[in-house]
Amino acid sequence: MPVTDAVPAAPTKTSVRRAVAASTAGSIIEWYDFQLYGVVAAIVLPTVFFPQSSVFAGVLLSFSTFFVGFIARPLGAVIFGHMGDRLGRKKALVATLMLMGMGTVGIGLTPGYASVGAFAPLLLALMRVLQGFGVGGEWSGAVLVAGESGRSSRQALLTSFPQASAMLGTSLATASVLLVGGLAGPEAFIEWAWRVPFLASAALVLLGLWMRTGLSETSTFTELREKGGLERAPVLTAARWHWRAIALGAFLKVGEMAPVYVFVSFVYTYGRNAGGLSQTTLLASVAVAALLSALITPFMGHLGDRLGPIRIYLVGAALMAVQSLVYFAAISSGNTVLAVGVILVSLVPYALMFANEATILTGLFPASVRYSGSSLAFNLAGILGGGPAPFIAAALYGTTGSWVLLSLYLLATVLVGAASAVLIARRQNRRKVVA
Repeated sequence: MPVTDAVPAAPTKTSVRRAVAASTAGSIIEWYDFQLYGVVAAIVLPTVFFPQSSVFAGVLLSFSTFFVGFIARPLGAVIFGHMGDRLGRKKALVATLMLMGMGTVGIGLTPGYASVGAFAPLLLALMRVLQGFGVGGEWSGAVLVAGESGRSSRQALLTSFPQASAMLGTSLATASVLLVGGLAGPEAFIEWAWRVPFLASAALVLLGLWMRTGLSETSTFTELREKGGLERAPVLTAARWHWRAIALGAFLKVGEMAPVYVFVSFVYTYGRNAGGLSQTTLLASVAVAALLSALITPFMGHLGDRLGPIRIYLVGAALMAVQSLVYFAAISSGNTVLAVGVILVSLVPYALMFANEATILTGLFPASVRYSGSSLAFNLAGILGGGPAPFIAAALYGTTGSWVLLSLYLLATVLVGAASAVLIARRQNRRKVVA
């Protein structure tokens, strides 16, 4: 294609809304798939795939396969980051959704330990790797399709809609387990019905593909391509010239990623054992908490556009610090109302932080490496924070039986995120002074 200085026409309101809707809907499906594993990891997988282990060891092994998906995410970030910066945001988004669907349906079809023995957890881990590859490229593509399709003054608001999809997917995943478990009964759910929410993902993926294949490429990428500004090796360029931004972005995300995966996954183990709460109560509470978080996320993005995304992130971090200190004590207090209450509000601080992360992270990189750089930052945080969090929490609780170390662990991760936000703000201020 010859290089031209032609600039694509400005996006219309209809095209912006369609881009935001398609990226958000597809992301809901992908996060439903990815988070569904976290729900059943605490409830079902120890029994189905690790029956030879003790209860404690089975939980740890189950959460270790949960972590495998996070290890695969940076590899997905490399592959789809390259695709998104070289071939376009849309093509990468379609590919991630297909891969995620394969992994999720594959989990639903994976035989248990009783059928194939030790091969069962290996097959489970393989399907989790496919999920990790898919979600590794999903986030950046979704927020870039939304953010690069509209005005820069509305970046936080536009990207907050696909950001909200994470909690909408979590709520949907939790509600599906609650519904299927209620209809099938406890024994049937453990035996076979837990597979139904995974298999149902096939229909959702087809819906998402239909919406995404009709999208146009973003105006930012189109302009970059027509001006000959594409990088030959965007991942290498991002790693070489923007490694500080990648590191800061990863640590920023750790600030909410570690707590949130404890709040939506480890809570099922802790709530039953330390709080005496029923599985139904825990599932319903987390589903409502996730829905509440998703509903307020766009408003937090709007506030980020008006007051500054880092400022709103830091307010969320302060609230998350308080939440980390009281969360486990409230659940183990023996007061059901108090325990359910703290679960219901647990994801509100997350909404303030996560709603504005997209515009903060993508703003760290130029358009030519924006998909690659932001994907690497986002998914490296999974290895540092999100993936090991339920495992670390289970290990701390299983060995000490105390909630104090759990709270201190989460507080430390929040402080890491807040410190990174302050450093990013200083970095931005220095650039303004130079400019």
